[in-house]
This record gives sequence, structure tokens and C-alpha cells, in this order.
Amino acid sequence: MLYEIHQQPAALERTLNGSLAVVERLRKRIERRRPRLVVLAARGTSDNAAQFGRYLLEITTGIPVSLAAPSIITLYGADVDLRDALVVAVSQSGESTDTNRVLERAKELGATTVGITNNAASTLARLAEYRFLVRAGAERSVAATKTYTGQVLLFYLLARALGAPIPVDDLKRLPAWTQSALQLEPEIAALAGRYRFMRHAVVVGRGLNYSNAYELALKLMETCYIVAERFSSADFLHGPIAIVESSFPIFSFAPPGPTWPPLRRLLETLAGLDAETLLVTDRGNRRSARFSKHAIVIPQNLAAKGPLPRDLYTPIPYIVPMQIFSACLASEKGLDPDKPRTLSKVTLTM
Repeated sequence: MLYEIHQQPAALERTLNGSLAVVERLRKRIERRRPRLVVLAARGTSDNAAQFGRYLLEITTGIPVSLAAPSIITLYGADVDLRDALVVAVSQSGESTDTNRVLERAKELGATTVGITNNAASTLARLAEYRFLVRAGAERSVAATKTYTGQVLLFYLLARALGAPIPVDDLKRLPAWTQSALQLEPEIAALAGRYRFMRHAVVVGRGLNYSNAYELALKLMETCYIVAERFSSADFLHGPIAIVESSFPIFSFAPPGPTWPPLRRLLETLAGLDAETLLVTDRGNRRSARFSKHAIVIPQNLAAKGPLPRDLYTPIPYIVPMQIFSACLASEKGLDPDKPRTLSKVTLTM
């Protein structure tokens, strides 16, 4: 897992450079026929990446986005009106049975289809009209890391194809920012020991980093066997905050931009409850570290410039330190993060 975490800068660079041509082909198609709706179908870590895609696409293109419920098609056999829709299936292996069935049925119902996968020879890649390939190489650890960030990167490119004003030159900075996050490993490994006996936790994120809350919670569950719940900072205040008591562990993503003021208010409340808080941020919002007991600060200012949301480029660099944290915490607990009990690399569901 740690080895594959460290492969991410190179994987991101390959994925970006290898995908520009298909982005241009899809962009020309979109200019002729703009979709009225985007539907994203995925499971597991890929579903977390799709959660990011939903926020990104709606924020930057204004097109409504829905996360598919595959059982509507696979179990109930319902026909959904997908004319003039763009249906995107996301799967690391490209062999997720229900995700592929959604894509197949979408084609039959007249949708334009896109597949995002790390396997160019997969069923998903064969079914999709437009293939967006994560070029991460084989991922052997059960806990996905480099394929998650590759999928997130491809959603930026999908947004470009749909007309979002995201400069490619900005995306080219993501591998270097990811490398900077990797340099924090000694600090993160030392911090992980503090949480060796943690059995439950809450992860908070909002907006473009809401997907990271889901992804970190999943990593804590599958590699460390921790009961980890994930919330937006708004939803957490609507009831779940009642579980917080002294030393209760809460992890949060604290980028600059529109989501910071409400998160700051939540952190102030948590401080009053003496919660054990750890946040991830960067130099663009370094003052946020004052509001948490512990902070991991990426040593670059990641704030986007111009009319784009300031937190636009934070999700990939922000998840990397917490991937490292999960792997190190598993080792602290005497667990093997590469071989979680009960799990296999490819999960088939209907």
C-alpha cells in the first residue's frame, strides 16, 4: 500500500498526458449535443471518486449530476429515461458487474457513455463509447490509493470536456503537489502512533472534499478495522455531534475557500467538547491549524486563482497524507494493510 501511494505522482502525470486526446474528442461531441443530465455509476472507492465528480461537475458546468443506484436496473429492471444524458461508469478493474450493467443499459436507452477505469482490456472499457483510462499500472494492494486519485484527476478532464474553464496547466501541477504531500510521511508516521488504540472515529469534509471524508473513512475501516463514520460539517451538526465526548477522534479536511467558515465554527464547537481533532490543510489556509489539536499542513499554497473555487485542486493532495496515515496506523495496530480480512481486490455485486 505504501509503495503504491508513492507511485501516485508518476501515475497522475501519465494519466493526464495520456487522456488529453479523448477529452478533445468528447468535447467536440458535447459541442454538438450538450447533455441535460450526467449520471455516475460506481461502487466502493470508485463511488467516492464519483462523489467528487458530482460536486466538481455541478460547480464548474452547471449540469445536474446524479449518482446512480445500480439496483434500480440490475434488481428492479426499471427503464430510466436517459435520452440526452451522459452516463459515466467508474471502476478500477472495469469488471464490476452492476456498474457495467448500468452502462450497458444506458447505451440501449440512448445515452452517451463514458468509462473510467484502470484496465484498458476490461469489460467496462469495451462497453464505453469514450474511455478515460487511469494509467496507474497494476494495483496489488486491496486498499485502492493510486486508482482513486487517478479517477479524481479524470473527473477534472471530464469537466473540461463538458466546458469547465479548468486549465490543463493547473492540472499539471498536481503531481508536484502530491509529491510534496508524500514528503510528510515521517511526520504522519509519528502521529499515527497516537491513535493506535482508536476503535471508532468520525471524518468530516464538505464540498469538493466531501468525497475525501468517505474515502478516508473507508480506508480506516478496511485497513485498520475502525468504525469510521463520515459526514459533511453541516450534517454532523444535525444530530451526530451528540456522540462527541472528551478525546473522541475526529478527522477533517480544511481547505481555503467557501467551506472553511462553517468548518471553523464546527472546530470551535469541538474544541469546547475537548474532542481529539486532526485536520489536513495547506499553506493557503495555514491559520486553520490553530483550530485543531493536530494538523497536517501541505507546504504549498494550493488555492486556485481567478474565478475558480479556491479549494478546486485540494482533494488529491489532501487525501495522500491520510492514505499514508491509514497504512501507518494499520502497522501500529499489528495489521497488514495489503491483506484486509474478508476482502479481495475485485468485488462482484448485482
